[in-house]
Amino acid sequence: MLQIFQIIVLIFSAIIHEYMHGWMADRLGDPTAKEEGRLTLNPIPHIDWFGSIFLPLVLIFSSSPFILGWAKPVPYNPYNLSDQKYGPAKVALAGPLANFAVALLFGLLLRFFSAQLMLINPMLITLLVSIVFINLLLMVFNLIPIPPLDGSKIISAILPYNLRLKLENLERFGMIFVLLFVMFGFAVISPIIQYLFIAITGID
Repeated sequence: MLQIFQIIVLIFSAIIHEYMHGWMADRLGDPTAKEEGRLTLNPIPHIDWFGSIFLPLVLIFSSSPFILGWAKPVPYNPYNLSDQKYGPAKVALAGPLANFAVALLFGLLLRFFSAQLMLINPMLITLLVSIVFINLLLMVFNLIPIPPLDGSKIISAILPYNLRLKLENLERFGMIFVLLFVMFGFAVISPIIQYLFIAITGID
């Protein structure tokens, strides 16, 4: 039951993440996501069957120490953005910030109302912990500066032109780097996620 709930949370958290990319792009003048029917919280257009369903199921039922997945990237045209210099970084940052907002909202519920929630149903604590942790995981993971993750697009806005081109050229190998990081580098971000979780919820 908890595993199914975690997959549902992961899917909707990833959808919120992608929706906010499209929302920010639309605010900055690019209607691509809206025109392609992706500026919606309806899960159907966003679900990637491998990243949203299959991979999370495999990780959960193989007792993986982490759960990971994604929704289909929301399309946008950076050339339509009113802010050509920092617009792509703003679009990229909108997704992780949305996950942080979700984690903060439910984390503060845990911090200030855990006693009341425990009286209603102790299972509520476990469910809220899952929501907070998964959203912090999505936020921190996506901020890693590895193409095609959001962190690479954010840092690209402040890099000199020649370094920006080199970073963008690495994107064709991006998924290889991402998979290598998941397999061998996850311990780097685990303490950050744990620190943020404790700071927000007060649960050690």
